Amino acid sequence: MAQVREIMVRNVITIDYNKTAKDVALLLAEKEISSLVVVKDGNPIGLVTERDLARKVSVTDRKSADAPLSEIMSYKFRWVEPTTLIEDAVQKMINNNIRRLLVLENGKLAGIITETDLARHLRSKLLIDGALEDTTALRRKVVKSG
Repeated sequence: MAQVREIMVRNVITIDYNKTAKDVALLLAEKEISSLVVVKDGNPIGLVTERDLARKVSVTDRKSADAPLSEIMSYKFRWVEPTTLIEDAVQKMINNNIRRLLVLENGKLAGIITETDLARHLRSKLLIDGALEDTTALRRKVVKSG
């Protein structure tokens, strides 16, 4: 069975907790991503997403430069280890109704997996399984006619 390490994104974009909502928006736009891991002293302490910006800043009259990241980020985050089975990671995401999981190794940020990563993995697995089934069916057909 496949492990999280096989599909996780290793180059995780982070932002320091003392930044502002404007810093978040600029970095998300620059990197063309939808979330950032918030770090303090190099350790992950939470997440901030485009949704956080929309719900906690955009709907108010507050300027994003005046909104500290600490007020819009989520301090709760779920995580798995690189050796966690992908099926277990999926179950954790479903059980907690979340779209991303941090991957921690010895307490340090090692990667992240998202719904998109899981969808790519599933698509790849389905294509491989389908090709194997086609090959097996073709072999049976050749054996029968031979």
